[in-house]
Amino acid sequence: MFVLRNVGKYIFGDGSKESMIELAQGQLYIVRPLSPKGYSELIFKDGAARIRRTNQDFQYQLVIQRAYEEGEEELLDDEDAEDADTAALAAERDEKTFLLDESLHFRSEIRQGGEKVLAWRDLSGDAGDLYEFVCDNSIDEGQVQTFELTAVQCQYERKHRKPFTTATTQQLAEFAFVDEQPIPSASPIHSPTHSPEALSPVTNMPPPARDTARNTANSALKRERTSTKSSKATAESPNLHDIPTAAPPVQDHPESKSTLAEEIAELHLFDFNSGTFLLQDPAVKATITEVGSWRYYLQVGSKEHRDWLGQDIIADINPVFQYEYLSCIFNAYARSGDAFSWLLRFKDEATLLRFQEGLMQALWEQLNEMKWQKIKEDERDYVMEAFQDLNMEDAPPDEPEEADEEESENDGQQSEHYDSDEEDDDVLTRDDDGNVNSQLAVGYKHDRSFVVRGSKIGVFKHTPNNHLEFSTNISRVETPNGKLFSPKKVMLHAEDNNLILQSESDPNSLYRMDLNYGKIVDEWKVHDAIPVNTFAPESKFAQMTGEQTFLGLSRNALYRIDPRLAGNKLVDTELKQYVSKNDFSAAATTEKGYIAVASNKGDIRMFDRLGINAKTHIPALGEPIIGLDVSADGRWVLATCRTYLLLIDALQKEGKNEGKLGFEKSFGKDSKPQPRRLGLSPSHVAQFQHETGAALSFTTARFNTGEGLDETSIITATGPFIVTWNMKKVLRGTKDPYTVKRYAEEVKADNFKYGSDKNVIVALPNEVNMVAKQSFKKPTRESIATPARLGGGSFGGRQSDAGRLGTRDSARYKLGKEDVVNSPY
Repeated sequence: MFVLRNVGKYIFGDGSKESMIELAQGQLYIVRPLSPKGYSELIFKDGAARIRRTNQDFQYQLVIQRAYEEGEEELLDDEDAEDADTAALAAERDEKTFLLDESLHFRSEIRQGGEKVLAWRDLSGDAGDLYEFVCDNSIDEGQVQTFELTAVQCQYERKHRKPFTTATTQQLAEFAFVDEQPIPSASPIHSPTHSPEALSPVTNMPPPARDTARNTANSALKRERTSTKSSKATAESPNLHDIPTAAPPVQDHPESKSTLAEEIAELHLFDFNSGTFLLQDPAVKATITEVGSWRYYLQVGSKEHRDWLGQDIIADINPVFQYEYLSCIFNAYARSGDAFSWLLRFKDEATLLRFQEGLMQALWEQLNEMKWQKIKEDERDYVMEAFQDLNMEDAPPDEPEEADEEESENDGQQSEHYDSDEEDDDVLTRDDDGNVNSQLAVGYKHDRSFVVRGSKIGVFKHTPNNHLEFSTNISRVETPNGKLFSPKKVMLHAEDNNLILQSESDPNSLYRMDLNYGKIVDEWKVHDAIPVNTFAPESKFAQMTGEQTFLGLSRNALYRIDPRLAGNKLVDTELKQYVSKNDFSAAATTEKGYIAVASNKGDIRMFDRLGINAKTHIPALGEPIIGLDVSADGRWVLATCRTYLLLIDALQKEGKNEGKLGFEKSFGKDSKPQPRRLGLSPSHVAQFQHETGAALSFTTARFNTGEGLDETSIITATGPFIVTWNMKKVLRGTKDPYTVKRYAEEVKADNFKYGSDKNVIVALPNEVNMVAKQSFKKPTRESIATPARLGGGSFGGRQSDAGRLGTRDSARYKLGKEDVVNSPY
């Protein structure tokens, strides 16, 4: 007798992840007909196949879950109990999940002798690789047919984002894939040889046997589908996976006032199915024009073929220039909002440079509403360099990367708290007041994280084995006068004993919460006329010490705040005010207390101390800077814009100030800080938006940090995706040096755990997780399309009306009614 591993150890969200249909017993193989790795491999000797919903509308998973001989499960649980961290990995070991997408080519086959097989492509494997679920004899044909029909309906809903009940028979037939070769045997007597005759997926059979098998299988496939669609419609249905992405219709073009660039190029379109750029036209004219007040337009077309596209030049086109391939990749948007990634390939570098300058001029003028010719030549060079692929100087040697020692310890753990009386009818997914998690403050001195949710703050403990454990809830954030408010910004202070907060309604004051008591004890009036738009620590690790002072910024002023002063807390002698409207937006400090200040104009200033002019001024690329971080030693400045990050090398490499930082000495006239624009590749952006419908909007990016540690990684998020960049790969110029992790909901805040880059703390609208960086994946169609699952990646834990979820064994996460938490986290 066989039993499935305890499904209580998996989070099923709000109940939507329950199985829709199940084949209770069978074997899972991976079959590689054309691979030298070996013909087939048995993955699960006994298991069950299910289709289940995800937390996202119209998204479904095919799940194969391992089964155990009776008693074997208890033995494994005893082993796992010795190391709690293996619980997360056990879920991955015991369950294989696949997003039900047409790219899988999911299908079934009833063979001679009655053997019933499900098969689908291994999208991460080699050409021809398949997963096969061979059903137990106890499964009848009707069950298999119903299972496949359910899969067809799910694929339809995913593609069209509407219920399958609206589909016609012909539309459902698109997902039948009857033109595929018959499914190869999962366990042949002999592995095939790679002769020309053996290259067919139907291997290990002589040609007559293959023909018989093919005919039998096709007949069986058609017979299975007659309950929902005609055999004729099925047989004639196109293989949509092999149909390339089509260019959208072109809208009317605006009238041109002047031309900035006009060049001939090849035109390629990114194909979502194959993951490659496909040639559309060998010779198009790409024209950049001014069409209105600070409005610019890109039009691509040819007389011989067609009018291909027209696109307003805005930040969301996300251009990347690759000199190695003489190409420019960018995104264009259909009227529906769908993103398409295009590639223009030019005949030589001079042609590419002319096009690049025209596009950069248009983009810069659109963002800055200022003429390109008005800025200095070195600033124009700076803008141009930031948008091309290049290797940084002083990049580390190309060497094998060290394995992460801690990464395997935790592959997605949530806060834990035990509830001995858990009832399904207790669950909610959010607060009655509509509040969701909004901000995250990660402790340095003490292993705590603080999550803001409306006028409440949740406190979570970091455990030694890299989990989060719910500690307590501060249920009312209110001023000393008893006025309730929702903090718009928070910062840990004074050895993590205080939390500095700001209220949206009072920009001239800050509040000190004593975390030992969980209440606000002081109101600090900063200045009568100068507001606080944002604030930052005195130095990188100031919160580790008893340092009382910290930095404040208004739109046009930078100053020190000293809470010990009587009356107003602004230190007049350390105030730097500007007459012009600089529109400061963010600040960050180094370990020595050097200061970087950014603005909504997109420029950055570097200071070695307060009260003086900046030593270095870095020009704007155009987009407002919404967040800023600096490496502890001051070498790297990291700025966050909505659609990209900007990594700036502040070390001077030549001239009289060689070896000095831009914080200490000004860059010479003939030298400038070297920029590196960190963006997602346009094709990945197109896939992101194809899956979610949301435009890029990065959260504040941060380095991993810790005293005495080098910065090795960068983290940010956009929509439901967390993205991490590897610094070594960035500096080496590696293509796409980032990994991603997708969730089913928007990521509200994120940061590394202090002292390591191995674990990431993530705040979702109604959850707080700590996840291992190892669980992030290279951006592929599958990793972009598939939301993560807690314990192997998934999440979406259910909430109780008492609060945040949790159990001792990480199975479910829920607080009992007796707990003090008043909202989910």
